[in-house]
Amino acid sequence: MKKSKAIYWASGIVSVCGIIFEVLFGAAGSYLLGDGVKQYTLTISLFLTGMGIGASISEKVTKNLILSFVWIEYSIGILGGLSTFLLFGVSAFLSPGMDAFFLYSITLIVGALTGVELPILIRKANEIGVTLQKSTARVLFSDYAGGLIGGLLFVYLLRPEFGLVKTAFLVALINVVIALWILHYFKREIPSFKRHFSAGILILLLLVGGIFFGEETAFTFEQKLYRDPIIYTEQTDYQQIILTKEQGDLRLFLDGQLQFSSSDEYRYHETLVHPVVATASTKENVLILGGGDGLALRELQKYDEIKSMTLVDLDPRVVELAKTNRDVVNLNEQSFEDERVQVISEDAFQFLKNNHHTFYDVILIDLPDPNNESLNKLYTLEFYQLVRNRLAPGGSIMIQATSPTFATEVYWSINKTVQAANLHTENLHVDVPSFGDWGFVLAKREEVNLNETSITVETNFLTNEVLKGLTSFGKDIDQDILDQNGNQIQLETNTLTRPTIIEKYEKAWRSY
Repeated sequence: MKKSKAIYWASGIVSVCGIIFEVLFGAAGSYLLGDGVKQYTLTISLFLTGMGIGASISEKVTKNLILSFVWIEYSIGILGGLSTFLLFGVSAFLSPGMDAFFLYSITLIVGALTGVELPILIRKANEIGVTLQKSTARVLFSDYAGGLIGGLLFVYLLRPEFGLVKTAFLVALINVVIALWILHYFKREIPSFKRHFSAGILILLLLVGGIFFGEETAFTFEQKLYRDPIIYTEQTDYQQIILTKEQGDLRLFLDGQLQFSSSDEYRYHETLVHPVVATASTKENVLILGGGDGLALRELQKYDEIKSMTLVDLDPRVVELAKTNRDVVNLNEQSFEDERVQVISEDAFQFLKNNHHTFYDVILIDLPDPNNESLNKLYTLEFYQLVRNRLAPGGSIMIQATSPTFATEVYWSINKTVQAANLHTENLHVDVPSFGDWGFVLAKREEVNLNETSITVETNFLTNEVLKGLTSFGKDIDQDILDQNGNQIQLETNTLTRPTIIEKYEKAWRSY
């Protein structure tokens, strides 16, 4: 192989590694810090800024180009390989905010090191006889083509199969292998070749150790983030699933966010299900958007009048866990074995958009809070219009709408958005000890009157008298929200083109 071809191959491969690190940092930030769009935007911006800084620094590298390239790859190997492993440790042991500082710092540094690579390789290709125009074009082609390959590898292979920690070590290993290959290929030009090669071998061994033991150690760090012992963890194509259990209290977390605690989830699910069923004129056809844990299904199965229950959940692995995990199955009382249940693994927005023929008497929207762009679309005017269009005459909708105590403005903004879809609403909130005060929006085409509503099935918490009390809100959390100057805040409708509640949500929960 000609030396120029070796340089082009090296540039392509390290570009694959660079783009993987770039999106890896975004994924890690999304998982630990929330708001995926924000984290991907910040990490990609910082990485590109770092590359610009690195390209500027590369002007000062004029001698020993191959050796400089090799040590840059060694540095990327060490920092990139340890990045997500250390990030979990920082999150577990240091004060809040340090994890974000660490992530953004390591992103900028690795970006800067990546930015030094290509100018050095272009200069080296020119040095061995390739014209500057050709060397630049070919190295950049290898870089851009490698970027596409790296993105596809991360999405379809590395993240789902190896997770964040192991992926970082694997990619770093490739950086170091390329450095050792180039070092050996150009060894006649390298003074003290054996010393530099031996250093690379030591770094290689460190990364191999990280591949085999880093994830297990990071798991102990992650355990520190949860109150109870982790009994199940899985990184799916969509999210991180974690189950914890201590003294009979089973808890489900998705991307670090608590979904239920078995000690009090019945308060949440009885409030989610029974008022909406009671206010629907008929109850034959039910749609559940979210609710892959099967707990809402458990409550619905108390009604013999229901003929069909369609559950739409994006992540099939959550549903599979709810069908097969003994602890979850005991909690949902084998709700997925009911012949009336049909499960569809699809995005809720796309399901409603593509389903034009079926109407539902009861629609339950049991989705995670709107803390990122992907979830925000499920709290928009456009989404609620799709929901309304699938609602049968006399039907009812119940929406989980975050906490009116912790995120008052977000809760009432959701209510306003539902009303903007030409629906009448009734507001409820319930104390769930593991969550705190939690809010729901009940919606119909007709006026809602819970005074004439009665609960006719067996419950652990909800009674007719309790139900009426759930509609009362204290002055400090009602919809007449005042700012610090005592002026009433004007709520906005949340839409796809103007997602107003994401920033409000993040700001509201920052203190809790």
